[in-house]
Amino acid sequence: MTFDPDCRQNQRRPPPDVHGESGTLAEQVFCRLSAAILAGEIAPGAKISEPALAKQYGVSRGPLREALHRLQERKLITRSPNQGPRVVKPSAAVLAELFVVREALEGMAARLAATNATDAEIARLRAAVTENAVGLNGTKDAGAELHERHDQDFHFSITQCSRNPMLIELLCAELYPLLRLYRGQLPSGRPHRRRAVIEHERIVSAIEDRDPELSELLMRRHIAAARVRRETALAQANGV
Repeated sequence: MTFDPDCRQNQRRPPPDVHGESGTLAEQVFCRLSAAILAGEIAPGAKISEPALAKQYGVSRGPLREALHRLQERKLITRSPNQGPRVVKPSAAVLAELFVVREALEGMAARLAATNATDAEIARLRAAVTENAVGLNGTKDAGAELHERHDQDFHFSITQCSRNPMLIELLCAELYPLLRLYRGQLPSGRPHRRRAVIEHERIVSAIEDRDPELSELLMRRHIAAARVRRETALAQANGV
């Protein structure tokens, strides 16, 4: 399985051509803008110029404004009176809210996965965790890139294994894109990545054992630990 927050496509692929892909024009613009924001091509806090974007994407203001409205709903942009839309900037308050919700939802996803995941899906989870552990022994940059990709896929896959459409929608369409924005601004160090892999291994073991209670507990602890790391990184980035 591959991490796929909202546009129902792999975000590692190039963004769709607004004149050639299926879906409404507004949806295509939304996907392209989402990809640009999450990749850091549009910097956090940057002001969004509607005329410039309309010209860049070759679309009218109508579809563009609809796409911007969806981005605001996803909390990827904000609007202030007399200032227009801006890309969100990481804040301690939003980070705390994000992880409180994430801990509860992903804990439930792990609990359900322990019951609903197929043996083949669990085997793929185990193989992915093993691959990530091996990859961390490589170069610093390659290990970091592999870990970030694996971590996204790991959590996305467990959410899909919950077999709960509403839970999947809340996590994959709304929470994960915002989380990815924070990841890009607050990368984790190698010791933290190694700890995360150990936690992933324990979560997979609990799911393999078909233990819903332990799966939820370990996932909650994993997310709580990630919250502490991200909050520390944000404080350091802000000079606190």
